Amino acid sequence: MSYYHLYDDESLLSLLKQDDELAYTALYNRYWEQMVTFAYIKLQSGADAKEVVQDVFLDMWNRRSNFQIPGNFHAYIAGSVKYKIFTLLAKRKKELSNYRKLQTKLTSTSTEEWLSYDQLREDLEKAVLQLPEKCRLVFKLSRESGLSTPEIAHRLQISPKTVENHLTKALFRLRKALRLLFDFLF
Repeated sequence: MSYYHLYDDESLLSLLKQDDELAYTALYNRYWEQMVTFAYIKLQSGADAKEVVQDVFLDMWNRRSNFQIPGNFHAYIAGSVKYKIFTLLAKRKKELSNYRKLQTKLTSTSTEEWLSYDQLREDLEKAVLQLPEKCRLVFKLSRESGLSTPEIAHRLQISPKTVENHLTKALFRLRKALRLLFDFLF
């Protein structure tokens, strides 16, 4: 029987650095619900709140061997969740702005332009599907999910340079395959 729930945060963090999964689980169980509630209040979405908190705990586990906390764990985990929330909200705001710009542009175009755009979008989707698997995954995480190079590298457990190489390769191939698309857009 485990008595980890009796340990203080500092002791659990010390055990976590030694790859102790039970210490991680004890911290997770201790703060999960509270952090999800906090995130839900800000995001108004249970799924988004859980995802934000899950990302914070996953990051903590992945960095466990050199995990340093300047202060107490509760303040750290709350700050980490708050930062992830702000990042998500900023991303949503940018996406909404881009969507509104596109919507404005599309409503001002003629039917012929709309049909051309629709065809070009299909061509782009086909070109993306022809990319090598890893290259396509990196491209989609970057362009469709809006992840940064370090975030993609962390998620796929590859180096940031490899991510950059995949993006460069994807963009080169897409430009080559869709010259017409770039002429239309620019």
